[in-house]
Amino acid sequence: MKTILFSGILLLTTGLYAQNKGNLSIYWGWNHSNYSRSNISFQGIDYDFTLQKVRSHDRQSAFRADTYFNPTQMTIPQYNFRVGYFLTDNWQLSIGMDHMKYVVSQYQSVAIEGKINDPASICQGDFNGEEIVLRPEFLLLEHTDGLNYGNIECRYFHPLINKEKLEVHALGGGGVGMLVPRTNATLFNQERYDEFHLAGYGLGVVTGLEFRFFKHFFIQSEAKGGFIHMPDIRTTASKSDRAAQHFFFFQYNAVFGFSFHLKSKEEKEVN
Repeated sequence: MKTILFSGILLLTTGLYAQNKGNLSIYWGWNHSNYSRSNISFQGIDYDFTLQKVRSHDRQSAFRADTYFNPTQMTIPQYNFRVGYFLTDNWQLSIGMDHMKYVVSQYQSVAIEGKINDPASICQGDFNGEEIVLRPEFLLLEHTDGLNYGNIECRYFHPLINKEKLEVHALGGGGVGMLVPRTNATLFNQERYDEFHLAGYGLGVVTGLEFRFFKHFFIQSEAKGGFIHMPDIRTTASKSDRAAQHFFFFQYNAVFGFSFHLKSKEEKEVN
């Protein structure tokens, strides 16, 4: 039955055709993110340890019009920005920024392995899987300014409805990018560190629906997931202090934007 239903949908939509080639699209919107548990390793002159299966969450900004729609405040919430160009009627190449926020949850119990001989730490000694409770005086770790995933994606758009005033497209694709987080970290109650730093890379896939009105304005609902690997996270002002982690992420995105046609040299000559 599923095969018959899928085949029927393909037959109904195969004949639809959308003229997208040469269109430039720009969108802005917001995301809600989830993250898998992660092992986080810390290295410095007097310590080398790993916290295992650390839980985390995102940080949503309270909805206020002045925060979400004021141009001077719009980068505070978790946002998505993307510019895409249609190479063909179906294929789009785009660049974008997924500004997520990642917060290590406080007062959780985690296993620790390694050693800490730093006199500033409340935990000292050698560890082999013992449980500790994460407290602010031991560690605060947040990528909240933010977990910045700048990426390039290739997306395929398949028309489902093609009317004069309404077009509906299913979309899917994937991409690769870099992680440049502004990590807020306080390790062993030292001075807080908060600087942008190229920390690693990410891979992602996306699927969604686009509703386009009057050929130019659109809203999109997206589900996006992927893998982030950051082997070089700065945690203090000292360059000898580093952290590393990798995890999976999942986003729910709601975005809006507009598109317009860029005339090619041949089109300009014809006109």
